[in-house]
Amino acid sequence: MELYFLGTNAGVPTLQRNVTSIGLRMYEERRALWLFDCGEGTQHQVLRSLLKLSKLEKIFITHLHGDHLFGLPGLLSSRAYQGGVTPLTVYGPVGLERYIRTTLELSQSRIEYELNIVEHEGGVVFEDEMFRVESALLEHRIDSYGYRIIEKDRPGQLNFEILKHHGIKPGPLYGQLKNGGSIQLADGQTLHSHQVVGKPKKGKIITILGDTRPCPNVSLLAQDADVLVHEATFLQDMEETAHNYYHSTTLQAAHAAKEANAHELILTHFSSRYKDREQLEPLLQEAKSVFENTLLAEEHVLFPITSKSV
Repeated sequence: MELYFLGTNAGVPTLQRNVTSIGLRMYEERRALWLFDCGEGTQHQVLRSLLKLSKLEKIFITHLHGDHLFGLPGLLSSRAYQGGVTPLTVYGPVGLERYIRTTLELSQSRIEYELNIVEHEGGVVFEDEMFRVESALLEHRIDSYGYRIIEKDRPGQLNFEILKHHGIKPGPLYGQLKNGGSIQLADGQTLHSHQVVGKPKKGKIITILGDTRPCPNVSLLAQDADVLVHEATFLQDMEETAHNYYHSTTLQAAHAAKEANAHELILTHFSSRYKDREQLEPLLQEAKSVFENTLLAEEHVLFPITSKSV
């Protein structure tokens, strides 16, 4: 899994950065792409990226502010032209369906694939045999949610030497053992899963927050996360401004990562006052003074997700 930032600016796009959208690339895990937020110009950013809309499976919207949402109708309308014909589900706060249906209807846009819209108010918003996605309300001017993506533990590796010793060839029996079953051998013995399967592979946890100022649900969502993506709109000397606008500072994001025992912190959603990498560097250094394993989000850069257990 890797994170790919399509936009890292707060409020409005600039010549240096686009507004918020984050790709979670899971090509190895489920041959799929998930997007988190879809600010204006996201589909243009996708065209310049390593991401493929043909693999887009889900979009999670944190809140209904334009810099997180205004790119959604265009992307939904044009997705099929980029090979996206498989079903797509969009998750987000109450009001999201009315926004999508209204914009598509008034623009007479035709959707050539199955589009599902799921509104939620937190809790478990998605779960299958591979992943669970939990959400909780943050503290912003409108309802804003964070998402906790939990990869479920995967079975360990088969011990092929033992299987070969017992004369078991690749096929359905491999799957039966890997999934926790037992098989009867030709000599009457029973071979159990735990005898040939190694320790389960610990799943990863990724936390992606919407706009927020410090609140208890940040820690709840970020607890023991392998990666925490947290807004850092301002430097700490603008803490009062951040509070008044329901945003966070660099140090607040860093303290959140430290208190939640996260492994890595990626800062994003930067104020337009910080124009380039040189002006963003103080934000990074300020956060690193509290939480050393901090990175700045950069657009069109892959961020591999490393497990805490490694």
